[in-house]
Amino acid sequence: MIINHISEKNSILNKFLAEIRDKYIQKDPLRFRTNIERIGEIISYELSKTLNYKSQKITTPLGVKDMKILDDQVVLASILRAGLPLHIGVLRMFDNAENAFISAYRHHPDNSNTFSIQVEYIATPDIQNKVLILVDPMLATGQSLVAVYKKLLQFGQPIKLHVISIIGSKQGMDYIAGRLPEDTQLWIADFDEKLNDKGYIVPGLGDAGDLAYGKKS
Repeated sequence: MIINHISEKNSILNKFLAEIRDKYIQKDPLRFRTNIERIGEIISYELSKTLNYKSQKITTPLGVKDMKILDDQVVLASILRAGLPLHIGVLRMFDNAENAFISAYRHHPDNSNTFSIQVEYIATPDIQNKVLILVDPMLATGQSLVAVYKKLLQFGQPIKLHVISIIGSKQGMDYIAGRLPEDTQLWIADFDEKLNDKGYIVPGLGDAGDLAYGKKS
């Protein structure tokens, strides 16, 4: 797996990362969602440099110009519900992409810290021979990403897999590296060192879905 750690180089991305982590600033759901979208746009721009392009003649009011136009068919697949703001940011850059949405959540039997991943809903186009971009803001254990990818393979074999996350753990990175295709590219804003006993990233930012859309019962 190829890892692209975006915040290794200083940019305006670091401001948005700091704000979504800040427990005072993140109390504003609109600002939290907007910052997630901005981060998605920045990461998508970097990812776009690796895709395939073709020449196309564009007619202007004064003449004709050869331009490079994206030649890959992209499918954006996001894990509900936390992935929605990030999906919006990525879709702003890849506005001709097809879209897939998957419901995946942790099932904790008997309210214990152990859990399994339940995938219950998938709405997706055919992904055969397309560039698949999996979007999930928090790469904690990595189990959700792997489970969703395996389910999506029922709908075709993509020619390339990219994963976009905002904050990840070293454990999650190692987990998906051994279970996704070898040439997968991970595009991630930042890494944290550890998970707590419940499998949440520390220091992380908390529950991204709750911060974006309110606490669930």
